[in-house]
Amino acid sequence: MNDPFGEDKAPPALSVVIVAYNSAASLPPCVAALAAQTFGDYELLIVNNASPQGEAHGAAQGHPRVRVIEAGANLGFAAGVNLGAREARGRWLVLLNPDAYPDPDWLEQLVAASQRYPKVRSFTSRQVMAQDRSVLDGLGDVMSAPAIPYRGGYLSPDPGNTAEGEVFSPCGAAMMVDREMFLRLGGLDEAFFCYCEDVDFGYRLQLVGEPTLLVPAAVIAHEGSASSGGPKSEFAVFHGVRNRFWVLVKNTPALLLPVILPLHLLAFAVVSLRPQNRPLLGVTWRGFKAALAGLGPVWKSRRRTQAQRRVSALQIAQALTWDPKDLSGRRAVIRPLRPSRRGAP
Repeated sequence: MNDPFGEDKAPPALSVVIVAYNSAASLPPCVAALAAQTFGDYELLIVNNASPQGEAHGAAQGHPRVRVIEAGANLGFAAGVNLGAREARGRWLVLLNPDAYPDPDWLEQLVAASQRYPKVRSFTSRQVMAQDRSVLDGLGDVMSAPAIPYRGGYLSPDPGNTAEGEVFSPCGAAMMVDREMFLRLGGLDEAFFCYCEDVDFGYRLQLVGEPTLLVPAAVIAHEGSASSGGPKSEFAVFHGVRNRFWVLVKNTPALLLPVILPLHLLAFAVVSLRPQNRPLLGVTWRGFKAALAGLGPVWKSRRRTQAQRRVSALQIAQALTWDPKDLSGRRAVIRPLRPSRRGAP
């Protein structure tokens, strides 16, 4: 495993981690977009999750700051990211999906935001659709009161460079987080394999009082689910249903559970029975049964997570959106950064 920085050299400011699996078509342009960044003090770690397409080494050729890490098996997105984070050397950990293509100043804009807001340790990007950049892929992740997360503004017209502000959670497709904090909080939950692991991590940030700042000037074009067959594939639906329920059980404060759980079950039934989703009822039901079957380990994880909590149940309730129109319309929820989080640490 070649280290372009070398142990005798100063570590880079950023460590960009890409998990490669079935991404032969998208990974080379993704890496090329990174090579064109205006901010150059970073290393690139490509975690090869034993992809049958063998794309990692080919995509890495010609990039001056890349390391390929062999996972040895398909560990899933969560475990792949954690492996990269442990190998990383930068103060900041940057996650980028292999089907996400950053604008040339993407890293520069994220770094500039971290300098403007030195108390903030989690940042997320403005994501537009790779197929049509006039359409949003997301402005950070939103958590609704029924514990149904979604990307804010998904499929809405891109509003352009809007004001910066707090969102519930960073999107794992294009985020920057303090690496030491990421590792201290346990990284991404590897039980999730993939899907909702970023929301779970964002929820844990909320529980310890760490904000996530949306940086609209940091832009990526995202295909979405390119490695897993699309957002309506059986793989995506199964893991989405299972992992959403696990996010709820693991992270919701006890005082909110009697309200959130019934809302979740109601919303789950309504969404599952929509005409466009009825063909997926079989895999939806399998995902829900898997969620119930896995509750033992999730409940143990809940005890550890809640023991770390530093904010009140009311503060968590205020971080959710309780407007049903937000969920039904997948509206972005961006709140002003609180004054206490603006100054020097």
